[in-house]
Amino acid sequence: MSRSSKKGPYIDEKLMQKVQKQKSSGERGAIKTWARASQIPPDFVGHTFAIHNGKTFTNVLIVETMVGHRLGEFSPTRTFRGHGKIVAREISKT
Repeated sequence: MSRSSKKGPYIDEKLMQKVQKQKSSGERGAIKTWARASQIPPDFVGHTFAIHNGKTFTNVLIVETMVGHRLGEFSPTRTFRGHGKIVAREISKT
């Protein structure tokens, strides 16, 4: 179920303040955030975010194609180790 269109997109207020502060000061460091549910507005394009995945922070540079998606989509929480391997067993002739 999606968010009501009359409410507008969910953007974490503290995160938006951090981006505005970084724009005014001219810094270019990564902005640490735990707000994985926050949507990406056009104001975030060109900024680097350190998104927490539950264990570590993943650095993500925001580009135009990411607008409208959530921050958590670009910092996976699970490590894919591959599907099960087929192991050939030796057949004994006894």
